[in-house]
Amino acid sequence: GLEKIMFSNKLALPLGIDGERQKGKDVRGENVQAILAVVNIIKTSLGPKGLDKIIVSNKLALPLGIDGERQKGKDVRGENVQAILAVVNIIKTSLGPKGLDKMIVSNVGDVVTTNDGATILQKLHVEHPAAKVLVDLANSQDSAVGDGTTSVTILAGELLKNANELINQNIHPTNIIMGYRMACEKAIAVLKESLTLDTASVNNETLIQIAKTSMASKILGPYSEHFGKLTVDAISAVRTVTQGGEEKYPVNSVHILKQHGKSIGETKLIKGFALPLTRASQQMPSYVPNAKIALLDFDLRKSKLKMGIAVEVSDMSKLEDIRERETTLIRDRIQQIIDAGANVILTSKGIDDLCLKYLVEAGVLGVRRCDKRDLRKIAKLTGGKVVTDMSNLEGEESWDAEDLGVADSVELDNVADGELIYIHGGKTTKTVSVVLRGANEFVLDEMERALHDALCVVRRVLESKEVVVGGGSVEAALSIALERYATTIESREQLAIASFAQSLLIIPKTLAVNAAQDATELVARLRAYHNEAQLKQKTEYVRYGLDLEEGKIVDNAKMGVLEPALTKLKYLQFATEAAITILRIDEVIKKSQKQDPNA
Repeated sequence: GLEKIMFSNKLALPLGIDGERQKGKDVRGENVQAILAVVNIIKTSLGPKGLDKIIVSNKLALPLGIDGERQKGKDVRGENVQAILAVVNIIKTSLGPKGLDKMIVSNVGDVVTTNDGATILQKLHVEHPAAKVLVDLANSQDSAVGDGTTSVTILAGELLKNANELINQNIHPTNIIMGYRMACEKAIAVLKESLTLDTASVNNETLIQIAKTSMASKILGPYSEHFGKLTVDAISAVRTVTQGGEEKYPVNSVHILKQHGKSIGETKLIKGFALPLTRASQQMPSYVPNAKIALLDFDLRKSKLKMGIAVEVSDMSKLEDIRERETTLIRDRIQQIIDAGANVILTSKGIDDLCLKYLVEAGVLGVRRCDKRDLRKIAKLTGGKVVTDMSNLEGEESWDAEDLGVADSVELDNVADGELIYIHGGKTTKTVSVVLRGANEFVLDEMERALHDALCVVRRVLESKEVVVGGGSVEAALSIALERYATTIESREQLAIASFAQSLLIIPKTLAVNAAQDATELVARLRAYHNEAQLKQKTEYVRYGLDLEEGKIVDNAKMGVLEPALTKLKYLQFATEAAITILRIDEVIKKSQKQDPNA
């Protein structure tokens, strides 16, 4: 006997059963069509060369009862590339020392003015599923290196644009993906072999030039001399050596504070930790030498019973004793901390007037409402411990003197309209603070982003000891090398490698366009120099790049236009992987919103 399919609620027969009925070949044909429609969706994802799908919530539209829309083939890739190029065109004009800023206004009126690629993409709130890959791409570059976020986005967009042209010429995406991977591997090999300048003994002058190159396109560009030296001094001060003898430069140990007022050039570096707070009482000391710091994560206020807890008093004579104990309990806590040697108390919670009286009488500097993250940083600096509860294993309250942090001094200083507390010296790790000065919040935010990028770049150079020449020099050299490499490949991948080589030139072209120079002529001359360097072994030409001030080709190594080699390595890898991720997509399935039957 054969089986039946019954859809809810009833089955239509000429016997009074309400519904519809299909039988025979029609049923089998419809079932096969429905199954083949699903199979065709996943067929192209089979095997090591299979392609990917984008599925956007909730259901899929096919003639088989799946609710939604389906796009496939060239239409999908064309739409993805268009969406990505729309985003790339937004940030393209912010590349380089002559790049322009973007003002982004949120739906609630918050304003951000920046030319940092990662920040622009985050604030744009990109909705297209393929274009979101660019946001992740910029974030990956930012976390891996700290700089080059605009460049990696522009390169990825150009790779996709050229790949789409090859697809329109009936080159299969798998061939393009293979070619791009081969081109990326070759580019990285050439970069490491012949374009990297080894700086085993990096001097401060080289580091300052690298920091200035990073700041050239930012708001700090006109003040790059001052901030270049400040950046190098800050990152050098936090140097630590691991147990394996490896040097590390933690950027998190550089504490950045923003204060309104004065000019950008009056930003200063503080050897120590700065807290944007003031003392709890004006009667407390403003300077404490040989500081012993107690770090608290609990209230210094008169004890109160917690919610839901009550005390029943049967003897009214005991009521006054209970009230007195509430007062003496917090007094005993403070006295135990002071007896352990503390002369500075920092707490993340509050300090009431009663406790202030005890602290003032003991000559202790108290600071309330400290950020917990700042407390943890101070604990690392001073060798102290953030204490959340004074109770010991026996249930009694006590304070261990070993929990106190140690610093050379704690000092209160007036800055602009507020006050800062400086903690100088430390028992364990070193830390520094940078107090940024500027006209308004927009300027200070952009200064912080620019300084963070510069700190990351200098750290990468100190840790890797390898730099490359900037100004489009690396891209032009790699473009020439890859064009020659493409002629040695006897398959369709040759076209993809040549396309990759052509895509690299988008960086020097964009740099020249943003500087109001003749991009076509400058890039042609730059390629001629690097062709001479590779064919006629004129090694001095390897360091030649664009001088955007004069519109000439110069030796950028002598001009001090240098970048970490890691920036170029990562941006080649990330841009290639992002382009491949988009190229692997051959179908987009948009699921429609599910209707609520009870709505």
